[in-house]
Amino acid sequence: MSVRAVAASGRGLVAPEEPVIRADDEALLRGRAAFETLRVYSGTPFRLEAHLDRLDASTHRIGLPAVDRADIRDLAALVLGEAGPGDAVLRLVWTGGSEAAPPTGLALLSDIPAWIDEVRARGARAVSLLGVRAAVPWLLPGVKSTSYAVNMAAEAEAKRRGADEAIFVDGEGIVLEGTVTNVWWRSGELLYTPSLELGILAGVTRAAVLDLAASCGYEVEEGSFPLQAMRESEEAFTSSSVRELMPVVDLDGAPLGRGPAVDRLQAALRSLAAGG
Repeated sequence: MSVRAVAASGRGLVAPEEPVIRADDEALLRGRAAFETLRVYSGTPFRLEAHLDRLDASTHRIGLPAVDRADIRDLAALVLGEAGPGDAVLRLVWTGGSEAAPPTGLALLSDIPAWIDEVRARGARAVSLLGVRAAVPWLLPGVKSTSYAVNMAAEAEAKRRGADEAIFVDGEGIVLEGTVTNVWWRSGELLYTPSLELGILAGVTRAAVLDLAASCGYEVEEGSFPLQAMRESEEAFTSSSVRELMPVVDLDGAPLGRGPAVDRLQAALRSLAAGG
């Protein structure tokens, strides 16, 4: 992901190659930092306040000092000034700081990865991998932290197996979420998606799909579902802020149908984003 612009607390815009956090920051030493990644449509970030709410919640759960929302908004505005007319990726970070220094807020503006539209056109291949159900508070259910090594290792394993995406299931085969996505599938006019009670991330795009489903002709059931239900569905897809809605056409080497729901909802999402 090519970084176009960076802004840091107390410094404003800085060159992307410039250091922006201290070597003793908890973000670096222990992975104690929270972040949000969102898509920017023609210079406008989609549901920025919802992402800031989730950033607040994550920092609280991790035990970090409270987010300075005014500072983060100012940093976001600085890098968005470099966005230009096209779409982009905005990443917001709030670090843990150190005993000697307060937390640092960061905003990074990057290009949309070119592979996203290419994979959407052909459909994604996915593999199921064992994940951990965050059923207790100390496993930080629903928290988006920079401690992302497990997610990236799962993504690397998916690629090693010739897939584009990994979908986590628990020890009982219950579908949880993707490495950076929420998971959906359809049977008839009913969409299924794992419940937040499973400890998964409350995706901002997931919430948008829940809002849009009825206008696209679908009902939604949230719950605890086995992987076999996804395998037997008429179509499946994932949702995330940057990737938007991504059809899944292969799961563990078995083909899945590509149906109309993902295209209808993707068009509705783009329309919603265009309206601000």
